[in-house]
Amino acid sequence: MAEAATGTDWQSWQQSWDRQQEWYMPDREERFRVMLDMVEAVVGPEPRVLDLACGTGSITDRLLARFPGATSTGVDLDPALLTIARGTFEGDGRATFVTADLKDPAWTERLPHTSYDAVLTATALHWLHSEPLATLYGQVAGVVRDGGVFMNADHMIDTATPRINAAERAHRHAAMDRAKAAGAVDWREWWDLMAKDPVLAEPTAERFAIYGEHADGDMPSADWHARTLREAGFGEARAVWASPSDTMVLALK
Repeated sequence: MAEAATGTDWQSWQQSWDRQQEWYMPDREERFRVMLDMVEAVVGPEPRVLDLACGTGSITDRLLARFPGATSTGVDLDPALLTIARGTFEGDGRATFVTADLKDPAWTERLPHTSYDAVLTATALHWLHSEPLATLYGQVAGVVRDGGVFMNADHMIDTATPRINAAERAHRHAAMDRAKAAGAVDWREWWDLMAKDPVLAEPTAERFAIYGEHADGDMPSADWHARTLREAGFGEARAVWASPSDTMVLALK
């Protein structure tokens, strides 16, 4: 990633983010494929999408590559990841990025549209605890049009299966250890690289001032997510994809 040291090679930063995330989730691309399959199945190949807690724009990147007629609004609070997203998609009128705190009751007022065909998010909302996440789901229901879709692919823990959970975790961490020994960059090391970049150092410092170190919320089960989404105003909700550790829940308005 030599060119990224100048802070101008945004695609290299995107790719390095992908590789870092894949260290934790080797099936990451599979969940994106299924997510976009379901977008196409439910709302067609030219959707207006809200990329919720968008980070560097990973979902937007895959959305626009697969569906050239789509448009995307990415929303996040992280100034460092948003800097990469804005740099990556600069000049592409199909992508817009908004700075907003999803815990702010008025965050939807910052969006350029009042409704979306699809709201998509992946590996982002697990930092919220159950109560604020339920509130967020109610707000999301308000911006998904009738007939539209919401999907969340994330860590969803079923506490009723402790032995299965322990076996999965041990297997996954053994694979992560092997990848680390082969040179994979983890979360902390990736942020250390960001802090050394002359363009990204300042927004990275701002990011840690906002969030501190990475923290997880409750990570409730897929059943909890589906039930809470129905209570929030969606007509149907269920899991449409799962790995041993993660699940994608789809809710139809």
